[in-house]
This record gives sequence, structure tokens and C-alpha cells, in this order.
Amino acid sequence: MDTLTYDFLVIGSGSAGLTAAVELSKHGRVLVASKEAAEKCNSAFAQGGIACVIDPADSIESHVADTLSSGAGLSNPAVVRQVIEKGRSRITDLEQIGVEFEKNKSETGEYDLGQEGGHSHRRILHAGDITGKAMMEGLVAAAQINENIDVRENLLAIDLITTDWIGHSSSNRCVGAYFLDKTTQKIMAVQSTCTVLATGGLGKVYPYTSNPDVATGDGVAMAWRAGLPIRNMEFVQFHPTCLYHPQAKSFLISEAVRGEGAKLVDLRGHAFMEDFDPRGSLATRDVTARAIDHVMKKHGDPYVYLDITHRSEAYLRDRFPTLFAACLRFGVNMATDRIPVVPAAHYSCGGVVANVNGTTSLPGFYACGEVASTGLHGANRLASNSLLEALVCGHAAAVEISKTWTALKNEVVLPPWKFGDAVLSDEAVVVEHDWNEVRTVMWDYVGIVRSDLRLARARSRIRILREEIKLYYDAYLVTADLLALRNIADVAELIIRSAEQRKESRGLHYMTDYPETAETAADTLIQDQPGGPLT
Repeated sequence: MDTLTYDFLVIGSGSAGLTAAVELSKHGRVLVASKEAAEKCNSAFAQGGIACVIDPADSIESHVADTLSSGAGLSNPAVVRQVIEKGRSRITDLEQIGVEFEKNKSETGEYDLGQEGGHSHRRILHAGDITGKAMMEGLVAAAQINENIDVRENLLAIDLITTDWIGHSSSNRCVGAYFLDKTTQKIMAVQSTCTVLATGGLGKVYPYTSNPDVATGDGVAMAWRAGLPIRNMEFVQFHPTCLYHPQAKSFLISEAVRGEGAKLVDLRGHAFMEDFDPRGSLATRDVTARAIDHVMKKHGDPYVYLDITHRSEAYLRDRFPTLFAACLRFGVNMATDRIPVVPAAHYSCGGVVANVNGTTSLPGFYACGEVASTGLHGANRLASNSLLEALVCGHAAAVEISKTWTALKNEVVLPPWKFGDAVLSDEAVVVEHDWNEVRTVMWDYVGIVRSDLRLARARSRIRILREEIKLYYDAYLVTADLLALRNIADVAELIIRSAEQRKESRGLHYMTDYPETAETAADTLIQDQPGGPLT
């Protein structure tokens, strides 16, 4: 087994991971391990933008208040303030590496700020309607020209390596990770003084999602298997508006469209959002997704419409050039046609318990971005706070590591990956069947609206599937598909168990058995350990 040695290992090549890597490169050699192509991540698919206080009429206090309101009592006020206050500096960093945000077409050259659901002011910086893509292009380019950063694609992380698991006598800490090199199909190890987990989201746990195929919850699953505490996994945000079309895979209609005046209407033409919330179509995502789900189920409709036909084609082509062109490819002209949309799994507000600076309960191991639970999002993420968090926390993690990493240096011999007498399987159909079943169970029983009965059924079936997957995992050589299946099944159990703990409806978690919100807000926490990487 090949072993690579670096000062710093960053697992994940999204905005949080690359931000951390660029800052860490000032202090040592960095390996960025990317599951697929470096730019294929949730960050690259973010259309809306980055929430940041820019307008003089806006304020830090207002952004904090909006975030706390969206978080439904579970956002940590101190964390919220830390992240929001550091936003402007991170925007400056992006501009210095060539990312250009839209400016008003006037002599003043002020930023063209958008507004999205839950925000009381215009504070969304955007680069056309492909903000995530523009940001990722800048970060990837900055990493690729940096002599201290190696970006290796097609490295799929299997498990973290800790000193406890390899029998080292010192106190437990993270010393790297095992990977499957998808190009050679061989197992390799990366040894590092500090490891940053920035693997992004878990949308592929559900069959309908705005996330790319890489979002299989790998980081949360690995951290759980390593014994780290996992928090608030029941809060899965369903984006209200994904394009409903048989050829449109995971195509998101940005919330910025509603910010520019689009209305949600049912198939009979009724603008229904005012029936559910005084903010109408600018209500937060949890309210909007539940409203759509209710309307669809009430009438037996497969979708609802997003209507922005009151805007001119010239305006829409200018404001949403990529989105307008993409809708046209699917036969929808935004200026003349209502857009058919459905909710889809979009963002995980829970994750590995971590501080704003990425520190976790495991020395040498840091988590940032969507994989982490910092206390920013609480029970519901405010729109466009995710890219803000990724940039701020990725940078803060690197700064923290730079202060402490030399004290963690210690020679450790990593053992080879152990997989017994495993052989290559010809039963790919079994993996595909279990993959589909995990996702179907989650959609049917652990979706936008939940109940005790649905969760009990989901838990029973997922645990059977996890046993089947473990048997299969122990018997055959690991493949990328099998590793992804193991991870989505582990994450599914975490979501179900967290949902069962919360006997109330709060934020993104709605229970028909407990429709009221408890007076006292409390986190859910899972702290057991399902087994090490060598078993």
C-alpha cells in the first residue's frame, strides 16, 4: 500500500476546503483530496450568491437577527456574529484572486445586491446567476498555481486514521486517512499532522436533490465511524424549487428568482404562499417547502409553478443568463411560461460538531463547511449563508491550525489497509438495489413531513440494509459504489435517529405527532461509535 505524507490533508475541494488549503499553504505542504474533478462540488452549483453586509442601509445587527430568526432558536448567537462579521474580509480575498461580483450599471459602481427569502435587506453578492461556479474557478486556479498545494482528483476517502485504531500509545488524535484511488482502483494512505474535513453535503441520501452525485455524506459518516459527536442531523433543508422535468437532473431554480418577484402558484393558478405566511413567496425555505408539499398532496399534483412572467425577457436574460438559457433547453421560456417546480433535498444544517475555527473533539482533526455543525444555521439555514460559512470557517480553521500544528507532530507508522480475503464482486445489482432502497425509504418516511410511525419504519428498514451492506463490505473488495452506499446508509441512520429524538416541530423538522414547537430549544446529539475503519 502506498503512503503519502503531507503536513496538511484537506478532504474535499469545495469552497471551504480550498479556502483552508490556500491559507494552510503559507505554513507547509497541503494535499487536497478530491473525490472527482476538483470543481465538482455543491459550491459550484450555488446559483444565488454570498450573504454579506455591504449596503450602508444594512447592518451586522440586521443580518444577525435574520439568521437567528431563520435558525428557530437553535443558532448560536456568538457563532452567528463571528461568521457575519468576518464576511467582508473573505469577499475581499475572493476579489483578490479574480472573482468578480456584479456591479450596478451606474457610475457609482456599487455592488448589485440581491434579496432572498428570510433576508430583510438586499445583501446577496452574486456573479450573474453562477456565483458558486465563478467562486470555484477562482479558488481552483489559486490552488493549482500554488507550489505548496497538490490537488489530486479521483481520491475517495474511506475512513479517518486515528492513533487509537492503530494501537499507538499516545493520546488519540487523527493522523490521516485511507483512500480509494479510483483511477488505479488501489487503496492508499495519506499521513498528515492535521486533517481538514470539508466534504460537503449529503443530498444523494434522497432520490430528489439539487446536489451533485458526489454529495453522499461521506464526511459525516467517516467522522461518526471515528467516534466524533454528530449534531442536529434531522434538519435537512429541502429547496422549494427544483425544475420538474424528466430530463432535468438536479436542476435548481435559484431562490434569487423569488427575490426578483416570482410567485408560487398551483396548477389552478392560485398564488398560494400568502395562505401560509405573510411574507408570501419570500418566506424561508422550510415554510415554502412545506407549503408546496401540502398543496401537491392536497390536490394530488406532481408539481407547482414558479411564475415570473411579469418580468421582461430582456431583464430575465440579463439577470439570470445561465438559468434562462438552461430553462429554454427544457422548453421553458421564463418570460412567457410558468416554471414547473418541486422541492428537493438541498442542504444539511447538522453535521460534525465543530467550532467556527474548525476544531473538533479529536486533536489534529478539523471540520468546516456543510459537513460541520458550528451553530450558525440552527434549525434552518438562511439563504446564501452557506457560502459565507464555508469561506469564513475554512479560513478560520487554517489560521487555528497554523498556531498549533507543530505541537502535534509525531512519527506514526500507518498500518496497511486490511480487507481480509476479500474478492471482487460480480453482484453490482445488489449494490444498486440497496442504493435505491435507502434513498426511497428516506424520501417516503423521512422527508419534508414526518411522523413517529414513518420514522420507526425507516429505522427498521435502514438497519437491515446496513447489516446487509456490512456483510457485503466485509466479503468483497471495496469499490466506489460500495463506499458511497455504506456512507448514505450510515447517514440515513443518523438522520432518522436524530429525528426520533426531537419530539417537536422546529425549523426544517416537521412532525405530525408533535406539531408544536417546544418552549426550550435543545440540540440533538449522537455520540456512539459504530465501528472502526479496519473492521
